[in-house]
Amino acid sequence: MNAKNVIADVLKEKGRIKQVYWVACGGSLIDLYPAHFMLNAESETVESGWYTSKEFLVLPPKKLSKDSLVVACSHSGNTKETVEAAVLAKERGAAVITLTDKAGSACDRPDFISWVYPWGEGVSVSETPGCISLALASELLAAQEGFAKEDKVADAISKMDEIIKGAVAKVNSGMTQEFAEKYGEEPFFYILGSGAAFSQTYGFSICSLMEMQWKNCAYLHSGEYFHGPFECTENGVFYFLQKSAGKCRVMDQRAEDFLKTHTDKLMVLDALELGMDKINPEVVDYFNPILFYAMNCEFREALAKKHNHPVDTRRYMGIVAY
Repeated sequence: MNAKNVIADVLKEKGRIKQVYWVACGGSLIDLYPAHFMLNAESETVESGWYTSKEFLVLPPKKLSKDSLVVACSHSGNTKETVEAAVLAKERGAAVITLTDKAGSACDRPDFISWVYPWGEGVSVSETPGCISLALASELLAAQEGFAKEDKVADAISKMDEIIKGAVAKVNSGMTQEFAEKYGEEPFFYILGSGAAFSQTYGFSICSLMEMQWKNCAYLHSGEYFHGPFECTENGVFYFLQKSAGKCRVMDQRAEDFLKTHTDKLMVLDALELGMDKINPEVVDYFNPILFYAMNCEFREALAKKHNHPVDTRRYMGIVAY
């Protein structure tokens, strides 16, 4: 599918969109955050909201209406809360776009605009939810109010595969091994980041470390670190900082400067050292999380190999009643 055509279909049906709500759970919700972040940063006329699916169901926004667009993502296509949220949005008169990997799933139905994306080794990042949602947001901005950065967003999307390829090689030349061997047995991991990339700070914590490796950890916003959490900083406590390129980097730099002098256990994953200088500085803030997701996968895989704990190992999810 094509984001420009999808947005054209939405606007043909609705005329004008005043609110966009990004709705999903877990990793799918994380994928939608950069688009939400960009829309709020760049639009003068469109409000953006980002909801975990159950919260959207039990306390839907009052403005949800015929003027709204809901983008709901479920990788399996059958996440109960997400499907129900999409149905609710449709009942309220909103346009609904669903993103899923599974054709024929509950998300892939004729009353939704269903975008079935590919997944797996060799698939371009441009075809996955993080970039799809950024493209949708960019096209909506361009169509409704004009978006001078539209071409810069498209160019960034086209460059991410090559950047990620180089970054994977670089982190696997020593950094992922250091993470697993030197810090793999740490009793607690503090993960820091900021801006749109905070979605992957959250994602690295709740998905890669907690869900996939059963590690205790906390995710901290670099800007919030100095408003309470830094009191826990001391030697012997491990911190992992995702250092963004772009305007939000100043928050990460401040956190790094303090951490360097207050703990002896620190790793810094620097987007600029991993190729993000190739992205136009006007839009790079929105693409740090695309890079960091790919890096998260490499770091968790190194940890999985060290502990002989495959990333698909579960003891509760999909196994017990909950």
